Amino acid sequence: MLIKRREEIKDKYDVIVIGGGIGGLAAANILGRNGQKVLLVEAHRKLGGLASWFKRQGDHIFDISLHGFPQGMVKSCRKYFGKEIADNIVQLQKLRFKNPVYDIETDFTREDFSRILVEKFEIAPKTVQEFFDFVFHSNFYDNLTMTNRELFEKFFPGRNDVMRFLLEPIVYANGSNLDDEAITYAIVFGNFMKKGVYTYRGGTDHFIKTIQKLLIQNGVDILLGEKVENINIENEQVKSVSIKGNDVKAKAVLSNGNLLSTIFNMVGTNHFSSDFIDRAKRVRLNTSSTQVYLGLKKGESIPFVGDLIFTSQDSHFATDLLLKPNTTYRTFSFYYPELRPERKDAPYEIVASMNARYDDWANLSPEEMQSAKEQMIEDSLNTLEQFLPGIRTQIDYIEAATPLTIERYTHHQKGASFGTKFEGLDVSQKISEEIKGLFHAGSVGIIMSGWLGALNYGAIKTNDIESYLNTFKD
Repeated sequence: MLIKRREEIKDKYDVIVIGGGIGGLAAANILGRNGQKVLLVEAHRKLGGLASWFKRQGDHIFDISLHGFPQGMVKSCRKYFGKEIADNIVQLQKLRFKNPVYDIETDFTREDFSRILVEKFEIAPKTVQEFFDFVFHSNFYDNLTMTNRELFEKFFPGRNDVMRFLLEPIVYANGSNLDDEAITYAIVFGNFMKKGVYTYRGGTDHFIKTIQKLLIQNGVDILLGEKVENINIENEQVKSVSIKGNDVKAKAVLSNGNLLSTIFNMVGTNHFSSDFIDRAKRVRLNTSSTQVYLGLKKGESIPFVGDLIFTSQDSHFATDLLLKPNTTYRTFSFYYPELRPERKDAPYEIVASMNARYDDWANLSPEEMQSAKEQMIEDSLNTLEQFLPGIRTQIDYIEAATPLTIERYTHHQKGASFGTKFEGLDVSQKISEEIKGLFHAGSVGIIMSGWLGALNYGAIKTNDIESYLNTFKD
């Protein structure tokens, strides 16, 4: 399905963007706005990638990955997508952490976290200050070898409770674990700590549909429901992409797809140096996730219990506990009607999210898969009833998703919700040094995961692409 202003797809473009995730959308919009002839190709029937949604029973709209992102999203959206989208970004009011060790409510700002660390956890103000100084002065150009485990042991030795408070929400945000590079945690946590957590008023569907209109206004051709089979290379330079056996020429190609799929499937190892392929083979995929979607009956309501609740029943924190199939760690995202003001009588929706390992789900039989989903739903309902007694009677729709669901709809290898580990960032950045005119802007290095990271990485790549186009020779 082609969505465009032109009569048909041209046989040649300045840039072809593969994949309609947020990074690809940002790049396509900027390039189109700057006068480049752009084709955006998305394998599914709608744009968004993991920033997606689905409808059920007519009234329910479930967001896959909306809650939440740093305040920096306002500035980036205003710059790359315009005022309408930026004005719909609003701050979440209350986040809650509840487990056997503590029960804390916060607005997720540096000021409030500092207060809690001093008053609740009895950490010396000087230590808190030094920790935040480290966080706010970190950037991904630093040659920092410290792990998250070493970071927390340096500032808060032996304090599993403090580590839990500081790390748990970021694990949900980008799949960090204790052995990941501390720089990836520090940057993401620091972004959130600047002004709190924000979300998009109107829901993911409004966000993506508004961007789609912008793309068309800026002359971008959008091809939905078609998969790029190959990126064709001649003399170490991009020449075209193959779609349904037809080659569409391009001066440059930006892949917003999975990094490893881009290298090994769409291009092929024979077009890269052996050293680059060796580094690519060492790139680790990040973890995946599972969700339980709960829709309330029309006319039913719940009190405001917070925007996000991070909860578990484990008295000790370890990132491996978040990944096991029967984990007690889950985040509840509450979608109150106020979040979708354009919908009359919008029902309440609740999404329970859990981190997961793809391999724990990949080889289940149909019967085992169904049983595991039912258990996940039951565990989520049991936990939710701690905050909303009697909630079961108010629900009219329940659905569960697994890492296989993410793999099927996003084509991410092993359903990786958070892209790659840190080493993926360098490989992604170096693709254009291997093949002229080929660029990548996917979810890589943990840092570039999430809405803000993906958007900014897509924008960064447009600068590289336009610099290349200025020197392009047929």
